[in-house]
Amino acid sequence: MVTLLKSCRIFLLPYRSPLSVSKIPLRFHSLVPKIRPHHAINKGVRCMCSVGNSLSSFIGENNNSNCCDGNDERSKATTKKDLWLYNTMRRQKELFKPKVAGKVGMYVCGITAYDFSHIGHARAYVTFDCVYRYLKYLGYEVCYVRNFTDVDDKILARANELGENPISLSGRFCDEFLQDMASLHCLPPSVEPRVSDHIPQIIDMIKQIIDNGYAYCLDGDVYFAVERFTDYGRLSGRKLEDNRAGERVAVDSRKRNPADFALWKAAKEGEPFWESPWGPGRPGWHIECSAMSAAYLGYSFDIHGGGMDLIFPHHENEIVQSCAACRESNVSYWVHNGFVTVDSEKMSKSLGNFFTIRQVVELYHPLALRLFLMGTHYRAPINYSDALLESASERIFYIYQTLKDCEDVLKQQDRATLKDSVPQDIANCVDKFYSDFVVAMSDDLHTPVVLATLSDPLKIINDFLHTRKAKKRELRGESLAALEKTIRNVLSVLGLMPSSYSLALHQLREKALKRAKLSEAEVLQKIVERDAARKNKEYEKSDSIRKELAAVGIALMDSPEGTTWRPVVPSALQQVLVTAS
Repeated sequence: MVTLLKSCRIFLLPYRSPLSVSKIPLRFHSLVPKIRPHHAINKGVRCMCSVGNSLSSFIGENNNSNCCDGNDERSKATTKKDLWLYNTMRRQKELFKPKVAGKVGMYVCGITAYDFSHIGHARAYVTFDCVYRYLKYLGYEVCYVRNFTDVDDKILARANELGENPISLSGRFCDEFLQDMASLHCLPPSVEPRVSDHIPQIIDMIKQIIDNGYAYCLDGDVYFAVERFTDYGRLSGRKLEDNRAGERVAVDSRKRNPADFALWKAAKEGEPFWESPWGPGRPGWHIECSAMSAAYLGYSFDIHGGGMDLIFPHHENEIVQSCAACRESNVSYWVHNGFVTVDSEKMSKSLGNFFTIRQVVELYHPLALRLFLMGTHYRAPINYSDALLESASERIFYIYQTLKDCEDVLKQQDRATLKDSVPQDIANCVDKFYSDFVVAMSDDLHTPVVLATLSDPLKIINDFLHTRKAKKRELRGESLAALEKTIRNVLSVLGLMPSSYSLALHQLREKALKRAKLSEAEVLQKIVERDAARKNKEYEKSDSIRKELAAVGIALMDSPEGTTWRPVVPSALQQVLVTAS
């Protein structure tokens, strides 16, 4: 296998097994508690803790191979690899040091629930699911908070359009979002607070801000006075006059400064409202995240995440209002993911150039979409295209097929007869793969590099499965078991491990047939026709059938046992990938 690293994107030429029909370049793009003080982090919240991360536990506690022989010190050093994260606030990668040893508090801004989520949202939450999973893998107890905005101008507008209760509508799309996240193998956060359940906390924070002299009231509305903060804009590096007034709401000429933003909005006829010291109304957009992060993590916590579009003004406003409520407010690391683009323009609902997660997974396996999103470093933009999703789909099929074939061979062998060691070259491969995994993930979660490092162990597995020489090697079963288990554990940390290789392969085939607009019966009939043509030496017809299927993403594979098929990138899109690379 040839692996080329270019910027943040990975280009892969897949291993050609004896059953392969072509070499195709694959490209990957790349609950209403009181607000608690900062020392209350994680108290009263159910947080999850990961297991240890020694090489033996990484490969699997039931694995008996001595893959670390002669490499103990290296393994220990790699296990303790420091995690570096890019901090938007300081515009550099920094060594991660939690405020409380062994514990991490992470808040990620959630969706505004008024429609189905698009793959720009998928990118953000797959990114922070990777952060969450890796922190847990490193042994941290992580309290991951991801909110739902279920009270907002966009929700009200959509509810009026549909004639539906706003809270009911947002609740429905919150549930749809959770289904999307489950399909993408995103772990449930520790807490998923909703704005409508945290009005008392929001009101308490607004009171604190007013009492500290950073906000003012106007006819039932409450505004934050941004001029009180001389370093407003330090996260984004933008000036005060650059604030995008009116981005989500109409500009209010009554404000002292056009950049002042609403903490509380007076009730309007037909809108949901809550009683407050300033009259009936509802929260502004920015205050909700400050209040809910403080409620579950305290005013001082480790990681605050979201898409790059939230840096300004949302996260900028979060910083100043949290500091206005509590001068000790502090977030150690601000982490932001890049956009998903279409023709180099940001994908968003407001621009109308978006594809929902549901639309994509209707034709592509959700884990192919996850692989596509992880194939580019999280801070770089990804340009959406069918060709790249086809490439990711073919790649993940190759991964699961290799592991399924390996699993089938191992099922035929009595595990009790396996020895407690593997050949030194296999031990070295396992150790290097693990080391490369930790080094790449600890370098600001460089998932594209991890995906590239899968190539070598997968190639070795295919050698053991399909080449005459490797089939006769000593300790073949032990080697396959060690390699499969190691890859399985990496896939688990990445959120790419299916419940069953067989089921995932079946689903990938079904999606490919749907894209090709064919049934399996029709493909099998084509195989019968081609076999007949070959027997009759009608080679032109035989080649025509193969090309016809390849054009829609169905590759035929000939072997002594007969002809089977597998999904591939449609031939027309293969040239698109080659040209792009």
